[in-house]
Amino acid sequence: MGEKTLPGIHHITAIAGDPQQNIDFYVGLLGLRLVKQTVNFDDPASYHLYYGDDLGRPGTIMTFFAWPGAPRGRVGAGQVGVTALSIPATAFDYWRERLASHGIAVEEAPARFGDRVLSFGDPDGMPLELIAAATDGRTGWASGPVPSEPAIRGFHAPTLYVRDAAPSERLLTEVMGFRSLAAEGGRVRFAAGAGAPGDLVDLVTRPGGPSAWQAAGTVHHIAWRTPDDAQQLAWQTELARWGIGVTEVRDRQYFHSIYYREPGGILYEIATDQPGFAIDEEPAELGTHLKLPPWLESRRPQIASALPPIHLPATGQEVAP
Repeated sequence: MGEKTLPGIHHITAIAGDPQQNIDFYVGLLGLRLVKQTVNFDDPASYHLYYGDDLGRPGTIMTFFAWPGAPRGRVGAGQVGVTALSIPATAFDYWRERLASHGIAVEEAPARFGDRVLSFGDPDGMPLELIAAATDGRTGWASGPVPSEPAIRGFHAPTLYVRDAAPSERLLTEVMGFRSLAAEGGRVRFAAGAGAPGDLVDLVTRPGGPSAWQAAGTVHHIAWRTPDDAQQLAWQTELARWGIGVTEVRDRQYFHSIYYREPGGILYEIATDQPGFAIDEEPAELGTHLKLPPWLESRRPQIASALPPIHLPATGQEVAP
């Protein structure tokens, strides 16, 4: 079998309620760039919003299915429980003050593996963390409401909640090629690739308490990156060889995807780095038009009329239908 790698996180997809509230928070407050506004390919009457750095590079992409009026979900075992984003160590006080000044209930959590952590929630109650990384070579979006120096760099180490860690750990290490880095207070950190922020994931055992219930304010799935279609097919073959139920390849327009559930119930995806978000918009115009895949383009008038209008908070300008 040919080479196959999972260098780190590709994206994390969550569920939101009101799409404009979501944009105001992730663009207007957190300073991420809206790199693509499209629709949920399985439910074209709803938005699928993508945020990231200036180009939506793998490892920076936070996406949301936005369903207005959706009930609140429940964070629990069998889920990505906390989405962690990386900030420079020097930006810790900036972010604590910025979040508090916007009425966000933010607190400093106990230090984790030597890094300071800010804990808060988004408008739908989804748990978020900003982790002050000693080293992160990435740059954030420099043209948004947050200056480039303190800007969010991408993902750090999201937290996975499971009832029994052993089977989940075996999948990560024996099948997917992650390595165990350290353990601290019931939390085990695993690394892929170079082991930098965005290549990390923390596994936390929650034997008691509620199970996850997927709705607004919860993560739908986490996607690991692989460079190209050939490596993705190699992963599909390898997962099947281990007896893991894996889907066919699905065309997500900006990447190709396969899906499977890990033993604790969390939905995993392996997504290709290519072709990226600039295939149907110029880099300077990313996120400013409603983009549809070719198989939905004939339904554009009906789809656009069913979607609520949205605008970018920096300009107040509505994005084009």
